[in-house]
Formats: sequence, structure tokens, C-alpha cells
Amino acid sequence: MVINILLAALLCVNDNEVVNNTDTTSRNYALEEVVVSDFKTNKKDLVPISRTAMSYRQLSNQQITGLRELSAIIPNFYMPDYGSRASCPVYVRGVGNKSDGTGVAFYIDGVPYYEPLSFDTDLGDVASVEVLRGPQGTLYGRNAIGGIININTHNPIDYQNTRVKVGYGRYNDVRTQVSNYTKVNDKFGFTVGAVYHHNDGAFTNKYLNEKVDKMDETEERIGLYWQPSINWQLRLTSNFKYSDQGGYPYAPVDEATNTLQEISYNRPSTFRRLVSTNGLGVRYNGENISFNSQTSFQYINSHQAIDQDFTTTDKSFVNNKRNQNMVAEELTLKSNNYSRYQWVVGVFGMMEHVDREVDNESQIGGTNKHTDYCVPTSSFAIYHQSAYNIWRGLSATAGLRFDYEHAKTNYDNDVITLATGERKDEADFESSKNFKQFTPKFTLQYHTTKDNLFYGSITRGYKPGGFNKSFAKDSERSYEPEYSWNYEVGTRVNLFNNLLTVSADLFYIDWRDLQITTTVTGTGNITTNAGHADSKGGELSITARPIKGLQLNLNYGYTYARFLANKKSETSDYTGNRLPLVPNHTLSCNANYTIYPKGWADRMTFNVGMNGLGRIYWAVDNQVYQNFYTLLNAKVAITKGMFTWEVWGKNLTDTEYMAYGFKSGNTNYAQDGKPLMFGTTIELNF
Repeated sequence: MVINILLAALLCVNDNEVVNNTDTTSRNYALEEVVVSDFKTNKKDLVPISRTAMSYRQLSNQQITGLRELSAIIPNFYMPDYGSRASCPVYVRGVGNKSDGTGVAFYIDGVPYYEPLSFDTDLGDVASVEVLRGPQGTLYGRNAIGGIININTHNPIDYQNTRVKVGYGRYNDVRTQVSNYTKVNDKFGFTVGAVYHHNDGAFTNKYLNEKVDKMDETEERIGLYWQPSINWQLRLTSNFKYSDQGGYPYAPVDEATNTLQEISYNRPSTFRRLVSTNGLGVRYNGENISFNSQTSFQYINSHQAIDQDFTTTDKSFVNNKRNQNMVAEELTLKSNNYSRYQWVVGVFGMMEHVDREVDNESQIGGTNKHTDYCVPTSSFAIYHQSAYNIWRGLSATAGLRFDYEHAKTNYDNDVITLATGERKDEADFESSKNFKQFTPKFTLQYHTTKDNLFYGSITRGYKPGGFNKSFAKDSERSYEPEYSWNYEVGTRVNLFNNLLTVSADLFYIDWRDLQITTTVTGTGNITTNAGHADSKGGELSITARPIKGLQLNLNYGYTYARFLANKKSETSDYTGNRLPLVPNHTLSCNANYTIYPKGWADRMTFNVGMNGLGRIYWAVDNQVYQNFYTLLNAKVAITKGMFTWEVWGKNLTDTEYMAYGFKSGNTNYAQDGKPLMFGTTIELNF
């Protein structure tokens, strides 16, 4: 199966503009007019890592407007369509979680985002997106057991532009975008931007005869950049997102045929979120030492209303309200020269306060279970990483991080009789937990004079425990941390004067006490620890530029993740089963061809791509699954002066597939993937 997929994929091609779409080790990369680099990377690149980066132009060529659309394009990266913005689960090499908490850390311009419902962000005007695979806890800490997502925006001191973009597509899909990057003088610049997106929805609730997944959302951002001297730079950013959407186009699955039935339930379901994120970055670049301070604040307010039984009977309807505040500070000091010894040291602190109010209403039972739930969390960490060039291209890296986290919960649960309003105090408790962990890292790499690279690494992964907002029994009130050891070898080889680049790696993850989330009707999502698991596989990227204007790329990822021990009871033993929500294969192969005709157009760009995923199991019992499927996409863009006209299509073959699934009680549910989508866009740059 794997060999057949690889042989087919080798016939396919992809866009790769300025950067190799997947580059196993390089951490500094050109993005049109600007160069972006992670501050925690030293000048002398001595720390290899499995990484994929995409520039703005690459994202635009493939009509990628949101983070979810990177699934399969980035090897072993999967972000399923949950049905709403209420949660944006992310899986890298099989590591992740679909509910509270995440196994993949997320940053925009160095500002941390810890709540998954804030992850699904617009990518219409970013400078770059990169995904680091494997545990990154030594430098990045909590919730980086699977990897890191870094999004970078343009710095107006280096990049100036005004962009206006208007698009229209199937299902009355309207997307408008305005952005401006202005350099006032050599020391000061600012940026402003706004995005509005509306969609009437693609799926219909047959019982209510209305669209389930309609959406309106907006995002605004502002950034102030001040460079008082050649050594200092200050950056103040603020981002505001608001979404108001329907959601949850879930339908029961016929297990005998593994097919979906109709969407049919009696209560309309919605989700609203407001996310405000603010960051202040202060950076100093000296002759030998650099310093960075990142101060961050995030506020989240959300309201989820969901027909949790997804039937025409009024069994369970849930209102879930959240208020969340997070403040974080990170100070990092590193070497800033080209000596044989490179080092990074830093401290991190975070305080988070979450208030949640949940009403679980049952008209049949005549009750409303009302829960007030408060979780304050604080954490502290200190870390260090050293890299040394032993001999010529041979270097070694060692790092260590210590994390401490204190979490507390105040839980109050009452049962209210709907007919009389009588309130009964059912469950109240206070509890706290402390989590401590050391996360080491060891790597060895050899860099040849031909810019070829070979490396091996051993890394410890860690994700702290926490408290469930809902539970069926007392033993489910909380869950413990999960741990992993990640073993990896890889290479990057440049051939034919860099006309062909091949990157490949193999990994094995030994994973203990992994956190698994299950859905219980009438209760909600419950996270528990599931014993022992492992995940093994690899990634392959082939990039080629055979002729001028033609850029080709293949990305393939293979993951085999299974439970080594997960016995819940005498009748529930999932040992040997595959982990849910982990695609066995991810495949992307695309072609991008650019020509420069004379006369009526300055540039014409053609992009054709095929993305594939599967097999994916939706629950720990492995009863319902989605086989491997492929989606065909295409885009044509014509540019004349400051004017660009685009025509695009996604899922051109109108392939039917399950985009997300889960099990609640004894019933499996899933939702269809997006059908054929097409549209056009007009863009002005000046």
C-alpha cells in the first residue's frame, strides 16, 4: 500500500517558491522581501529539526486561507474539521488531543496561544507558517509534546505594501481582506489589517430544513514597530477575532456500511467566540549576545449551544460559556556570534484563569444540570540548550528544561427541576494538583560542505495533567500528565546544483499515560489516561525545479500509532487498536508553473494539486473509519500591474469523505467533508 502510494505520488508535483516547502533542518528562510527566523535559533545552525515552512506566496498559490487546510500538505500534520471553532484539535505524528489542552503548541509572532479554540486563524496575509515535528518541550515547554506551529507576520520596516482582496465562491462564500504595511521612517512602522468572511453553509439539517454550518466572522489586527537603534527593536501587536456560526453537521454512521445517514436533529446549534490577543516583544541584538522579552495577554469569551444527542428527541441540549484570561512572560538570552559553541537560556512564567458555566438541559428528564467551574493555573519554567561544533561539519546539542505547574479547580454542580425551579446541590469540591518535569534533548548532526545533512536525536516530551469540566464518576475528575521519548534520524540531500532536494526522516515515539478524550451523551467530553502507546513512521519531501518557472514538490507522511496497553475493563480492552484521529498516510503532490507573457499580462500562474489522507479511525474501538481519499484542487492567477484576478476550485471531483467522527454512548457520529467548492478573487497591491 505504501509503495503504491509513493509511486503514484512521484508522478505528481507542487508549488515551492522561495523556500523548500519542507526543509528538514534550515531555520532561516527568505520570504519574498523579508527574512524571518526564530529567535531561539543561533546564527550558526547547529540544531537540526524536522520542519516544514510555507511562505505567503505558497499559501496563496494553493488557496490556503486557514490553518486546517494545511492537513496533508504538511507531512503527518492533521487538523480535522471539528464542526465549529469550539475546538481545533491538532495532530502531528499521531500526537494530539481533540478537547481541552493540546499536544501541539501554537505561536503567532512569538505570542503563545494555549486554548485550541483560538487556533483556527486566517492565513490570508501572513508572511509564513512553519510546523516543527516532534517534541519541542526543551525550548517551548508545556503542550509541545507533538510539535510547534509558528506563524510570522510581516515587519513594516522591512516590507511595505497595501493589499485589498475581495473573493466570492459557492454557497455565497464572501471573503474580503484589507491590509497595510507602512514605514514612517527608518525607525518606525505600523501595520493594520482586517478580514471578513461569510458563508451560507454547505450542509442542511433535514428536520429543521435549514443550513447547519453558516458562518460570519471577522478579524482585525494592528502592529506598531519601533527600532530606536540598530541593536534594539520593539514590537506591539494586537489581534481581535470574532466568530458567529452554526455548526456540528453531525449524522449517525451506519456501521454495517460505514456510511453517513441524514443530518436530523431538533435544536439549532451555534458557537460564538471572541479572542483578543496582545503581545509586546523587546529584542536586543548585540555583537556577541542577544536578548528577547515576550509579554503576552489573551482574553477569550465563548458560548457554545449544542444539541448533544443529535436526534429529533429533546434528550440533551448543552449551553457552555467560557471566560478565560492568560498572561505570560518569557525572557530569552542567547549567543549571537559564529563561534563553535552556541547557547540559549531562558525563563518562562504564565498565569491563566478559566471560568466556565455549563447547563445540560434534558426536557425528557425534566432537569437542568448546572455547573460552575473555575480553574486557575500558574506555571514556571527555566531552560538551557548548548550546541558545539566538534569537528568540521560534526556538531552535538544538549538541552534541558524544568517545568513546574500548579492547577486548581473549584467545582459546583446543581440539578434544577425544570417544572418547579427547585435546585439540588449535587457535587461541590475543590482540588489542586502540582506537576513537575525535566525534559532533556540530545542531537548529533553532520553537515557536509555540499550542504547535505545527516542527523539523529533523542527528545523527551511532556504534557501536564488537568481537570475535566464534566465527568460521569469521581475518578474522572482529573487526569495525569503524559510523557514520551522521541527517537529520530533524518537527512537532507541537495542534488544537481540544488535543482533537486530530498528530505527524509524516520521516527519512533514511546508514549506513556497518553490523554484520550471521549464523548459521553448527557455529560460531555471526558479526558482520561490511556496507558501505553507508540507511534512510528517517517516523512519524505522531494522538491524539484526542472525548468524555469516550473516548481515541483511531493510531501508524504506515514504514521502507525497504536495502543500497546489500554484495558478499561474486562469487556473494554483496546490494546492493539489504532489511535483515533491519526491518519495512516498524508500525501500532497502539486505543480506550480509561472510564465511572464508580453503585452496584456505581466504574470500568469497555474497551480494544480492533489492532497490525500487516510485511513483514519474515529474512536478507540476502531469500528468506524475513513479510508484513504484524495482531493483535487486547482488555481489560475493573472497579474497586470497592481491588479490580480484569480479563479480557484477545491475538491474538483466532488469526493465524498468523512471529515471528522466520534463516538457518543453506543452511537458513532461523523460529518461529511466539504463538497466541490469554487470561486474567484480580485486582488489589488499598491
